[in-house]
Amino acid sequence: MAAAAVSTIASRALILEAPPEYIFSEAPEALDSPPEPLDGPGVNASGETMPNMLPAAFQPPEFPALEGAEPDNLMALVQALATPPWEATVEAGDTLDVLLSLADMDAQTRTEVALALTVEYDLRRLRPGHRLSVDFRPDGTPSVVTLAVDDGVRIEVTLDDTIASRTVTPSALTVERASQLLVNGSIYASLDRAGVPARFAVDLAQILGETVDFRRDLQGGETLNILWGQTVLRDGSEVGQPSISYAALDLADDRFEILWSAEDSGRATVYLNGEILRTVAPPVEGARLSSVFGQRKHPIYGNMRMHTGVDYAAAAGTPIAATAPGRVSFIGWRSGYGRVIEITHGSDTMTRYAHLSAVPEGLAVGNRVVAGETIGQVGETGTATAPNLHYEVRVDGRPIDPLGEELLASAENFDTADATEILEATRTRFATFLREDT
Repeated sequence: MAAAAVSTIASRALILEAPPEYIFSEAPEALDSPPEPLDGPGVNASGETMPNMLPAAFQPPEFPALEGAEPDNLMALVQALATPPWEATVEAGDTLDVLLSLADMDAQTRTEVALALTVEYDLRRLRPGHRLSVDFRPDGTPSVVTLAVDDGVRIEVTLDDTIASRTVTPSALTVERASQLLVNGSIYASLDRAGVPARFAVDLAQILGETVDFRRDLQGGETLNILWGQTVLRDGSEVGQPSISYAALDLADDRFEILWSAEDSGRATVYLNGEILRTVAPPVEGARLSSVFGQRKHPIYGNMRMHTGVDYAAAAGTPIAATAPGRVSFIGWRSGYGRVIEITHGSDTMTRYAHLSAVPEGLAVGNRVVAGETIGQVGETGTATAPNLHYEVRVDGRPIDPLGEELLASAENFDTADATEILEATRTRFATFLREDT
């Protein structure tokens, strides 16, 4: 019986291709039970103890190390072995279809993904800096496509039995920041050196341009106070454009102060030595001044032409506000201006807002509007190279520089007591945040 047992074990060892001399000297208690694993020392035919020498081919395969890889974490192990995500940053000239093809996505799936994204986002707004990523299942098929656009917003497309899309908006909060600086050179350069968003120089120029000559009146050493808000995500990253809420400029014996409305209307109140000087309402809140009044090389036709207004670059759909009270005199299309709204202010002054993508439902010729009221949205209709607002001011039919003339809003019907109280509260808030920032 013992000889039969040894013969059986030897045959099993031969099946494993182990060296014939390395066999166990004793048989298991029952032949129909599995033998002891050959992972420890054994003895040869002479009774000598020998180490395990199974061929390397029969060692257990090595899997990627996975912290906490318990049996109930099988899904985590599967995901660790899956195809890694594919990512790309949108560059000039890229299209969604070309990028998805680089992720080895077939034509039909690319079309379905594009349609799903379109439900949540206008793909015409795709631009350099946006990010596209594709997650894959263990079998290598795409499972989720994510388009990261502005302000931390993501559009996700899930590729299951049915394709679904959703917009994910990150939780964020607005923090207030304050800075006091000395002007040395231009306002723009002074803000930049102090680590304050230099774009605020445009806001100051729009509102104080008629009252203060920044080239002649600034001698250097003037004090400038700025209070602004910035949207911040949970991870501390900044999103969106900073929004200025208060500025104070000491100029000789005078102090000019500006308060911007908290309702994002773009309306601002200008104070001179604590008294209301006027109220103003820029047409696009937070936009970048991209072209000024005067002779310029036309961006499309290439020749020198008179630019009869100023341009504000902003994202398509950004609200446009009336800069002064008036009456709508025209809504429609004017050749290269594209979709236009014109507002008359008294008998001799008109403001024109061009390249609009849309106007509010119900707004019609003859309607009265107030300063800061939304009258349209930024677009690129007509002769335009990108979304922007072309803004004109005409007096007796003649175009004038909107940044060189007094803005058209006034302090009419403004509650002086409330304005003074708001100014005092803002001064206190500025001082508080300045202490915290320093």
